[in-house]
Amino acid sequence: MTLDHRFNLLGDLRATISVVVYPVQYAVNFPVSAGEWMDESFSSRETLLAEVTSLKTQQTILNARLQKMAALESENIRLRQLLDSTYKFGDKVLIAELMSVNLEPFSREIVINKGSNSGVYEGQPLLDANGIMGQVTTVTPLTSTAMLITDPNHAIPVAINRNGLRAIAIGSKDALELPHFPNNADIQVGDLLISSGLGGRFPTGYPVGTISLIEIDPGQPFARVRAKPAALLQQTREVLLIWPDAKLELITDEATPAPPEEVQ
Repeated sequence: MTLDHRFNLLGDLRATISVVVYPVQYAVNFPVSAGEWMDESFSSRETLLAEVTSLKTQQTILNARLQKMAALESENIRLRQLLDSTYKFGDKVLIAELMSVNLEPFSREIVINKGSNSGVYEGQPLLDANGIMGQVTTVTPLTSTAMLITDPNHAIPVAINRNGLRAIAIGSKDALELPHFPNNADIQVGDLLISSGLGGRFPTGYPVGTISLIEIDPGQPFARVRAKPAALLQQTREVLLIWPDAKLELITDEATPAPPEEVQ
């Protein structure tokens, strides 16, 4: 041992023995190494699965928030359009939301979430960002029912914006009929109909619809005239209740005005 320590006489022998013994050492250590490797692999897999599950959960939450943000953005745009349309005319307004829609074949009515507690009154005009929608027919303390301008029982005095020619627009399913235009009347497809203000129910100058069809039958005294409503009756979720000829003011539930008297 002393000679080997001093002169390294057995170095080659030790190297040979280590080569021969290595498979035995590997076989002896294999169970331990395999166990550690399996523990590490399962631990890493469980960690990855947990991270994947966590990321999926976060993604779902973020997607839900993103959808909510998109809905809020759309609602904000609609409300801005409503307010912009009101500022153009300068009327006092109250924003309301649709609660339900009457789906009966011969009726076009909606229920909104504002009632007499908010100052709503029967006959009050209802509109969206694009034009007149209808008028309130029934009022309760918390809700109101409104008849749309396309209801067969609804009629509104209108005028052609281009030349001032007056007529009555009557509801007809999803359109408006103007039944008393003579065959030689100065009307064109695309003419804008606005509220004439006659009768005192609707204020003057609000868009009502656009003429979409003119049929002239020489055997009939009047032309068949149809118009498309300006308001998005099938899409609108927020509506405006207006107080005609009142000073512009956005009404909230915290400051509810008394209902004005109807104009006779």
